[in-house]
This record gives sequence, structure tokens and C-alpha cells, in this order.
Amino acid sequence: MSVSKISFAALLATACTSPATWASDQSDATGFIEGTHLTIKTRNMYMQRDNHAKGAAQNYGEEWAQGFVGVLESGFTQGAVGFGVDVLGQYAIKLDTGGGRYGGGTNLLETDSSGPKDQYAKAGGVFKMRVSNTVLKYGTQILSIPVLSTSDSRLLPETVDGFSAASKDIKNLRLDAGHFTALTNRNQSSYDSGRMTSVDYVGGQYKITEALSGSLYYAKTDDYFRKYYVNANYVLPLSQSQALKFDFNGYDTKSIGQARSGDLDNRIWSLAAAYSIGSHTFTLAHQRVSGTGDYIYGPDGNANFYFANSVQYSDFDYENEKSWQARYDLNMVGYGVPGLTFMTRYIKGYDFKSGTGADLDGKAWERDIEARYVVQSGPVKNLSFRVRQAAYRSSDRGGQIDEIRIITEYPFNIL
Repeated sequence: MSVSKISFAALLATACTSPATWASDQSDATGFIEGTHLTIKTRNMYMQRDNHAKGAAQNYGEEWAQGFVGVLESGFTQGAVGFGVDVLGQYAIKLDTGGGRYGGGTNLLETDSSGPKDQYAKAGGVFKMRVSNTVLKYGTQILSIPVLSTSDSRLLPETVDGFSAASKDIKNLRLDAGHFTALTNRNQSSYDSGRMTSVDYVGGQYKITEALSGSLYYAKTDDYFRKYYVNANYVLPLSQSQALKFDFNGYDTKSIGQARSGDLDNRIWSLAAAYSIGSHTFTLAHQRVSGTGDYIYGPDGNANFYFANSVQYSDFDYENEKSWQARYDLNMVGYGVPGLTFMTRYIKGYDFKSGTGADLDGKAWERDIEARYVVQSGPVKNLSFRVRQAAYRSSDRGGQIDEIRIITEYPFNIL
């Protein structure tokens, strides 16, 4: 029996045989029509990337576009077993790439032989079933699982197609399992443009105490690799306005089958410590890669990097790479400007190998600066504006990058 079938069977057994230790979501079902919600998120995004490295395949790229993501979620039918459907629609419009400024390389828009498309769209649907606090879904989904995570870092999000199950029938415990066979990239509209083989995963998250939680996941991506993921998170309150937070993340990857990503047998881990005092948060983080090969993701979703030093441009995840991060966050609510936040961070990487695997004392650094404002009230409540700037310099990999992103988002409810 496959991993996915075993996982689904275990989750269904949990839902049907374990005594629920808290209220059942399904017992509160209001009905298929009565529980329906329709939301639309608009995202306007300008992105500029300039690679100063000599001989780079792409030196300059600039794109500006408008995206719309609509989600129609039905309620669940009433009864011991509830049924429903979801519909996801995405649409993108090119606003400007003219004047020879396109250059490629930003991955903001879908392209064809003549360059960026003026517009494109994609859609999908989900059939869902709920028993108590366990939900099973089949269809097109956006996921945030540490071993299968879709990217939403451009105009439109990635999607995957297949089965997923999530159970919260035991208090403080979430169980996940899934089997997916298609990946549609964030800047492409054709079904399975990412050419996924298949991904099976199982795992869970457990809240041990109010301060301590942990996660453990396993995933197998056919003909690429298998992965284990582990996380531990601890929050230590020091006073009413001060706290310490520790976050550990780790992956163990090993190639399997045809090993399409190369010979991999590596581990990557990070440990971050954050100190919060009033409106200020100071973070230090260390990250290490050991074993054979870089930490690889993509065939299992382009956001599978739940570690501290995955930042705006680089992930600092090359073979043997070690990296440190220093970060500062400021929330202006304490200064009478709720909704306005600032962030800056600096990451230094070293000891990584070259792209060919040759021994090299590779060095790199990245500096990120971000300002964000979210409207707190009024007719455009939750409208947000964000400016992000990154500078990356590497002795061997990734070039000499300067990047700017300007993002405006407005989520609003129709139903």
C-alpha cells in the first residue's frame, strides 16, 4: 500500500475512532449555500532585477502587472459527513514591460515566443468532505505544508492537484497527509507546467504546551528525493512587553529513483532566536548545510524552505554553506501609527562549493529592507502597500543582484 493510502486511512481512523477533545466543526455546519464565501484578492506588483555580474545570461529585467485571485468556498452540507466544493480563479494583466526593459528573469508574467503575454488566466476546483474536524480535499489546491509548499512570491500563486487530508480531531494536534501529481507554476497557465511526478507526504504539528510546539513530516517525490522535516518552536515570555522566541528547522534529503536533481544526501538546519521588547524585535539566526549537494526544492513546490535564512533573493542553501543573519523589525503601533512596519536584515554566507561541485571557499551576503503599511479602518480597510529592496553579492553563485519589488494588495469579501 502506498504512503498516501496509508496516511489517508490513518487519518480517517483517527476521525472516526478517537474521541474529539473539542468542538466538532462539522456539527456546526450551516449548509452548502448558507456557508458559502466569495473573496477576491487583488495584487499590483512591480518588480525590477539588475544583475551586475559580467557575462550574466540576464542582466536586467523589469515588469509591472495586475493580478486577481478569486476563491469561492461553499459551506459543508449538514449531517455526520459534510460535502462541499471550492472554485479558484486567477487572472493576470500585463501593465508595462516596454521600452526594452523586459529582459526576462523576474518570473512575474507568463511568456511565449514573443515575450510576456498581455494577459492569461487559470482556474481549478476542489471537491471536499468533512467528518468531525477532519477535511479531505481533491482537486486544485494552494498548500503550506513544510514538505509541499506552493509559492506566492510573484503575481499569482502556484497550485498543485491531488488529494489532501487535514485532521484536528485531537486537541493541540494537527495531522496532514497528501498525494499530488500536478504542479502549475506561478507564472504559467498550462496544467502541470511544473511537470510534477508525484508527491506523497504525511506528518503533523503538536502543541506540547502553551509555549512549546513541534512538527515532523515525511515526503517522497518520485524519481527525485525523499525528505524528512523537523521543527521545534519555543516562546519564553519575560514580561508584559518582552519575550524570547526560539525556532529550529531542519530537512534531511536523499535522492531516490532516477535522481533527477542529482546525487543528494544532505541536511540543512537553522536556529533563530528573536528578542521582542515593545515595538522592537531583534533576531539572530544561524544556518548550515552538510552532506552531498545543495538543498533542492521545486519538484515538490517552490516554497519548500522553512528555514531562517531563506530570504528575498537567496536561500543560502548551497552545498556545505554556513550562514548567519541579523534582523531588526519595528512595529510603529507603539508610536501612534498602527499598520506601519519596517524590517531590515543582513545575511552572510560562507564555505559553499561552486556550481560544479568543486571545492571553493564561496562567500556571499544579502541585505534586505522592507516597509509595509496596512490601512486599519474605513472603506479600504486591509489595503496594503509594501516596498522591498534586496542587494545580493556572491563570489561564485547568483551574480551581483539588486532587486526592487513594489506590491499593493487589497483583499475583500463579496459574500
